[in-house]
Amino acid sequence: MSFDDPSPRPFLDVARSLGGRRWIGPAPDLERRAEGLAQLSALPLPIARVLAERGIDHDAAPGHLEPRLRDLLPDPLRLRDMGPAAERIVAAALDGQRIAVFADYDVDGGASAALLIGWLRSLGRDATLYVPDRIDEGYGPNAPAVATLAAAHDLIVCVDCGTLSHEALAAAQGRADVIVLDHHQGGETLPPALAVVNPNRADEDGAFGYLCAAGVVFLTLVQCNRVLRAAGRPEPNLLSHLDLVALATVADVAPLVGVNRAFVRQGLAIMARRQRPGLVALSDVARLDTLPTAFHLGFLLGPRINAGGRVGQADLGARCLSCDDPHQAALMAARLDDFNRDRRAIEAGLRDEALAQVEARGDPSLAWAAGEGWHPGVVGIVAARVKEATRRPSVVIGVQDGVGKGSARSVPGVDIGRAMQRLMAEGLIEKGGGHAMAAGLTVAADAIPAAMARLSELVTRQAGEAEATDALRISGLLDPAGATVELMEMLDRAGPFGAAAPAPRFAFADQLVDSVSTMGDGHLRLRFRSPGAAPVDAVAWGAMAGPLGPALMGAQGRRFHLAGKLELSVWGGRQRLRLRLDDAAEA
Repeated sequence: MSFDDPSPRPFLDVARSLGGRRWIGPAPDLERRAEGLAQLSALPLPIARVLAERGIDHDAAPGHLEPRLRDLLPDPLRLRDMGPAAERIVAAALDGQRIAVFADYDVDGGASAALLIGWLRSLGRDATLYVPDRIDEGYGPNAPAVATLAAAHDLIVCVDCGTLSHEALAAAQGRADVIVLDHHQGGETLPPALAVVNPNRADEDGAFGYLCAAGVVFLTLVQCNRVLRAAGRPEPNLLSHLDLVALATVADVAPLVGVNRAFVRQGLAIMARRQRPGLVALSDVARLDTLPTAFHLGFLLGPRINAGGRVGQADLGARCLSCDDPHQAALMAARLDDFNRDRRAIEAGLRDEALAQVEARGDPSLAWAAGEGWHPGVVGIVAARVKEATRRPSVVIGVQDGVGKGSARSVPGVDIGRAMQRLMAEGLIEKGGGHAMAAGLTVAADAIPAAMARLSELVTRQAGEAEATDALRISGLLDPAGATVELMEMLDRAGPFGAAAPAPRFAFADQLVDSVSTMGDGHLRLRFRSPGAAPVDAVAWGAMAGPLGPALMGAQGRRFHLAGKLELSVWGGRQRLRLRLDDAAEA
């Protein structure tokens, strides 16, 4: 993707918007390629721009617009330890051995566990689910839990965790086999396990490092089905589980590239059939009354599943996703919805405190905050909110009994997981790791300032390659008359959109704002129009918490440049186009 303009002139002359950003448009060579692609492929120019931004030419366009799993799925055996892992899982299932699934407490962990448990049920086998308590046990396997499971099971499968759990997994030696199916960055040595399947192992080539844990589990089960086929045994239907893989891929902010595009595209289609009781119940409590999109997975369903691990019952999300009984699933979804409301209340207070610390500290490279008694279940989402507000890598740490437990969120170009591993190697934190965009850490309270100072140095070195934090990337101009449901349907074919594949952001130039009002918890809605065109509705989520919302409250009757992403909403059973407003500037 190329947005660099050889001239310093910002897009629509917006050097500093109401949100404090400089607008950057596509480079002239990208526009030329988009126009050429539109002519050759008979595609609308906005669609051609999306493809050109992705480096897609005329020959590759059909495959990109219709990503198919059979074309994009890699051979599972390209991942190390895949053969032994699949053989052992199949043997345990066919022999009726006792199997435990040890999962992380987030969406990726819950979906991974539900995926594996569902596959085993298809073979008539049950598995014990174990999800550690975030506060009492922390992330990943711990020795007491592993020892307890090993005493009662023949095989323990760790999903979305375990790659760095050397001491904890050693507790199973001599009693139960352990398999790790993970995607978090590995260290120099592997833990004591029969197999560690992880595209981010140090000895992997990184070709599939973009997979989330559920993607790794799915590939493992593809290989398991091969083993079953070779033995002449029936194979469970894996395609029916792609809804779980799609959910985890989006919620874990995995890049929507390669096979992840097919996972999400086909998974959304399966989810739309409403066949999984847990996802049906969660969609209902979230009032999702339209076809699911990647946005819904990340912002409606994901937070509710995560809420159990953050402020409630750690295993509730995984249990809901793996539940076969609609009534029980509805009860669990209702509890998760309650936990999500509790989480939001806690988060709101913590966010304000954290941002006050960040502003007082004034570090231009790293936004970090720490507080005594801050709930460890919400520090991750608060870190995400701080990152959104500051557009810097962010760390939020809750301190209790002299120990800080925190979460980090990063920006493109800054690998926060590697930076945390470096801090641990240098002895500045007790535990740390994750992946490029998110990580966790445990640190002594009195070591927090030194650790954060060093982390600031590390991210500063990487930030030179990162995208400028004050730039808003604009894909092109769009007139309200061209903003149609038909265009949105075409744009959907160029998706799914998400991490590493952002949805196109259009600018609407010189628009008259008809009305402005607040709605819900700090959101803004407005209606704008241009001469001769129907008015367009827009919503700016969370805008009142930043500079954009207050600046637009007096916008009625004035003209603005508006920038955002198109989406479909449903009102009264009818589909309507809406702009998800990202920024604005006076015209």
